[in-house]
Amino acid sequence: MGKPAPQNSPHHVVIIGGGFGGLYAARALSKAPVRVTLVDRRNFHLFQPLLYQVATGILGPGEITAPLRHILRKQKNVTVLLGEVVDVDPAARRIILADGILEYDTLIVAAGMKNHYYGHDDWEQAAPGLKSIEDSGWIRQKIFFAFEVAEREPDPEKRKAWLTFVVVGSGPTGVELTGMLAEIAKDTLKENFRSFRPEDSEILIIDAADRILPSFPSELSGKAKKSLEELGVRVRTGMKVTAIDETGLTLLGPEGEERISSRTVLWAAGVSGSPLGARLTEKTGVTLDRMGRIPVGPDLTVPGHPEIFVIGDLAHIPGKGGNPLPGLAPVATQGGRYAARVISNRLRGEGAPAPFSYFDKGTMAVIGRHAAVADIGPFHFGGIVAWLMWLFIHLMLLVNFESRLVVFIRWAFSYFTYSRGSRVLLALGTMQLPVTGAASCEPQPGNGREKSKHAMRTEEK
Repeated sequence: MGKPAPQNSPHHVVIIGGGFGGLYAARALSKAPVRVTLVDRRNFHLFQPLLYQVATGILGPGEITAPLRHILRKQKNVTVLLGEVVDVDPAARRIILADGILEYDTLIVAAGMKNHYYGHDDWEQAAPGLKSIEDSGWIRQKIFFAFEVAEREPDPEKRKAWLTFVVVGSGPTGVELTGMLAEIAKDTLKENFRSFRPEDSEILIIDAADRILPSFPSELSGKAKKSLEELGVRVRTGMKVTAIDETGLTLLGPEGEERISSRTVLWAAGVSGSPLGARLTEKTGVTLDRMGRIPVGPDLTVPGHPEIFVIGDLAHIPGKGGNPLPGLAPVATQGGRYAARVISNRLRGEGAPAPFSYFDKGTMAVIGRHAAVADIGPFHFGGIVAWLMWLFIHLMLLVNFESRLVVFIRWAFSYFTYSRGSRVLLALGTMQLPVTGAASCEPQPGNGREKSKHAMRTEEK
């Protein structure tokens, strides 16, 4: 790694990132006269649209991930490397890894996005976002740990804080996560505890916008709000978050400041470009947009650098009306295929294809059982039809047949039993339960439930 390729070596295409954009670019180059090196700091492809189902216990991590080497095993012109890219050197046409150097002829950057806290990075410890498989594990621990602590907490006010769940951000991820939280409390954990009723948990979704799902038509926002409220969710719009800590969050709305006590705050309010994007713009003289994305030309290359493509969530690609295309899987997959076509045309000496044009297949969001909304061209609808479409489309988008089969079985089992198989708590090193006194229990007067007799202090470090 790092040595110049022989003169007769095939054109070397390096792809950074094994998400939808990077993976589909590599696949699209299967018949091109190139050698492809795909570099990722994880050895698997992650199906992000179902990440919230791992976070809420319906699916396990292995069901929405697939080893990159396995996916590309039959494509002989692709090499997969596990490594972290820390910098790019466009002048020398090489990328700098944490442990080496890799040269390229053409570079495709598909490094994705990270959680964005708008200058309040310290909020991440109290309010994790959902962008990686590690994030999903952290969120799952927080959710189910909160119920376990509530079972042992004798103080009503402290218990209420543990049973108050807040999702900040009402885009598709926020809405889907909130709906799943409501189903966990209302159905999955019903009758599992003795000192409280999980269905009495308070679940809120908060956004500074004037309606949830602001990127959807207003009629679908209304349908989604109604579905969430039917699940018992409190929808709070027009509320700006000004502070988050381990015990709750502070909001600023039309009536002034408000404090909500909650031990489980989840972040779905924003993302920003990968740090690698900032490194690349420093070297190329391009200016990032306000979300940390890299503006690209009509052929998805960095202005002044036709050998560097940027695709997927990290790319600022103007769409209809000049607004940038959203960070969706179809945008990334179409961008990956387009970049591969441009490279193939160049090597064949053919002219560049027409400028990249995104074919919008629509957007969808699921709220809960039999409840979803779909915005597909001129058609805007919700209910069970949208829900069934969402299930089918997401099942088909999974990369491996094995994953489709397992996810289908898990969905069917969850549908008929309301159960969630992945709700065990592991490695509670950061979620400790220091207990003073014996843990004896007695019936609680008035509601027939059992309550801890002794005070049990619970801290989450």
